[in-house]
Amino acid sequence: MISPERRIQAFVQLGHKIQDLLKEEENELFYRAQNQNNWFTLENCKRAFEGLAFMLEEKSIRAWLEKYKLPTEGESKDVGVLMAGNIPAVGFHDLACVLLSGHTISAKLSSADTVLMKWLIDQLISLEPSFESNIQISEMLKAKDAYIATGSDNSSRYFHYYFGKYPSLIRQNRTSVAILTGQETDQEILDLGKDVFLYFGLGCRNVSKVFVPNNDILEKVLGLLEVYASVGDHHKYHNNYEYNKSIYLVNNEPHLDNGFLLLKQDSQLVSPISVLFYEVYDGMEELERLISSQLDKIQCVVGNTEVFKEAIPFGKAQSPGPEDYADGEDTLKFLLSL
Repeated sequence: MISPERRIQAFVQLGHKIQDLLKEEENELFYRAQNQNNWFTLENCKRAFEGLAFMLEEKSIRAWLEKYKLPTEGESKDVGVLMAGNIPAVGFHDLACVLLSGHTISAKLSSADTVLMKWLIDQLISLEPSFESNIQISEMLKAKDAYIATGSDNSSRYFHYYFGKYPSLIRQNRTSVAILTGQETDQEILDLGKDVFLYFGLGCRNVSKVFVPNNDILEKVLGLLEVYASVGDHHKYHNNYEYNKSIYLVNNEPHLDNGFLLLKQDSQLVSPISVLFYEVYDGMEELERLISSQLDKIQCVVGNTEVFKEAIPFGKAQSPGPEDYADGEDTLKFLLSL
């Protein structure tokens, strides 16, 4: 088994390689990723890799791992990981957790995100050749010792059926919400735009719904967010905007529109691409009830910590640290228990 220190150093060095990559003016890797998946724009690939570089800073990794006891010997388990592909390199955190825990990964990459993930895997192996025997890219994940799978609520039922008899960590649909009180500064609303529009809203940490104290704040929000109008230039996003707008118009459903974003009152959490749902709350007690009743579907709550203690500051939803696990499930703890 590779020593914990060598495992850690490989990821720290990968962080340095990513930093060097980000300094390149013309990045062939990101162009290839964009050609494979039009949602993975050059800007979004760059932003995702900036997040990985931050996550892989030595102080961040060591602070994350200090509360765990990484194995120095023993039998490695073969962990099957079914990766998502909704945002660039989203499967990397699971890859890191499996390798840092001393296990072997059999990864079924998302067809939407093979370019970036294969590059990251190749770099890791070049930095720590012993990893080559610990990483397998597989199309079929049969008879593994344990499983990690990420998908929709519907696909999770199939995962439970196929993988349920093995130790497994199965994730379902989650999304993020924001709390507005009407006291926010213009800058905080502008920062909220990052949480809404980064990766076109496709990530579980993207805000798809805002809770507001009244309707008066909505015009301000819609107006300030016009600085993100360039998102509407993306053809896939624009097609979603036109489709959703036409549905609301045909069905006579009330909504607000600034030309690329639709604001619609809805009790649901997950909004379609180009739509931001909102719900009006009547006081803090009702707000707490609305959120607590749906916590199992919420990844992040964005807002002021004085209003919601666990809130993430505006603009920071898509800046997770290595300890910010999907679905709030401690992936490393699960792997170390095998």
